[in-house]
Amino acid sequence: MRTIHGRSPASTRSARMLAAVAGVVLVTSACGGSTASSSGSGQTTGVTITVALAADPPPAAVLAAFTQQSGITVNWVNIDWDSLQTKISAAATAKTFFADATDVDWSRVGQLGKLGWFVPMEKYIDTAATKADVPQLSSFTSDGHVVGVPYDASFMVTTVNEDLFTRAGITAMPKTMTEYTSALKQLKSKGVSQYPLNIPFAAAEGLSTYWYQTTNAFGGTVLDGTGKPQFTDPGSAGYQAAAWMVDAMKTGLVPPGNINVTDSQGEQTLMAKGQVATTFSDYSGVVGVLYNDKTQSSVPSKTQYLPTPGVDRPTVNLSNPDGIGIPKEAKYPDAAAKFIQWFTSAQTQQDFAGLSGPSKTWSAYTLPSHLSAVQKLATAGGLAQGQVLADLLKTSKPVFAGGAPTWYPKFSNAVYTNLHAAATGSMSTDQAIKAIAAVAVSLSSGS
Repeated sequence: MRTIHGRSPASTRSARMLAAVAGVVLVTSACGGSTASSSGSGQTTGVTITVALAADPPPAAVLAAFTQQSGITVNWVNIDWDSLQTKISAAATAKTFFADATDVDWSRVGQLGKLGWFVPMEKYIDTAATKADVPQLSSFTSDGHVVGVPYDASFMVTTVNEDLFTRAGITAMPKTMTEYTSALKQLKSKGVSQYPLNIPFAAAEGLSTYWYQTTNAFGGTVLDGTGKPQFTDPGSAGYQAAAWMVDAMKTGLVPPGNINVTDSQGEQTLMAKGQVATTFSDYSGVVGVLYNDKTQSSVPSKTQYLPTPGVDRPTVNLSNPDGIGIPKEAKYPDAAAKFIQWFTSAQTQQDFAGLSGPSKTWSAYTLPSHLSAVQKLATAGGLAQGQVLADLLKTSKPVFAGGAPTWYPKFSNAVYTNLHAAATGSMSTDQAIKAIAAVAVSLSSGS
């Protein structure tokens, strides 16, 4: 899930990432609940497919053009992310129709794949050939099958207010965690930023994803391939990451009020207002659509992406993209596949991102999943620090190498609940780590 899904869910990210472009209007209707054959119909023309996502629809003219070229009419249904996941699970469990194409969030890939609720997308798309231009496709693979296809790109990035760093006398941007921590202390000691670091310590998904990226920066992973915790040893990356985050709160590097701040709130009220100097785990695209937007930000053109500091050099960034797939109970799976082929193509993504003018721009769209599309945006100057984003996307990697475990939601809840408690002082970092590990061990063992 993403916050933006901290990540909170994908719907949060979409809502926050709205671009200042022409609005879109399309009447949507609720999905039906009738029972459908698991095999569905192979018909691909003269049919109406239901597409359910946690986002406003693309421009009506764009969908109309798709209908004209394909003979497939799209009934777009916008459902908030949490309700959408509930409906997907309920319909799959009851083997009833919900949608022909719907959300496959990175955090649900393991669950959806292992339960066999979605049609393997390699049946319809040459995923092997697509992988080079869509790096985050690997985040949607479970048990050798591609559960969904990413329709946008999202990865965790480090953002810094370059103006504040310069005023603090920091002439070279940090490349390691040691240098980054020293920079934070210098920003504070010089009186440039009383609380330089934004960490969303509210008990929500954004806190979990922040910890994953910080663990990655310390050179490790959270879970192994079997779901066993890799963060219990005090010398492990996950343990160090949790200690670093909690210590930053206790030593005054993080605003005290952040104990109840979510990731999106921190972006909008802290980073965008110059109240903090940096967010270690932020979201790709946020500089252009928020920090550089004069209607929302008081620090336009002062914030930049920083290659995420690592142990001895910058590290790669973790992915948390949104995908789209075909439920096993879809009425028109072949027609849905044609829609997904079009919807996730590089050309359509370029249109959505604004390269073909306002009439084709999708206001709820964030960043193309195709490297080629991101590169074209960067070259055209239509994406803030586009080349940096293209480079970071190219090397981004999944949070969990084998896909998120089926029990990910329960694990994430344990992560953000206990890290929040450690930040409030109601438990120690060691106690929080042990509590999170106990949940992971229990869930991975099936007990």
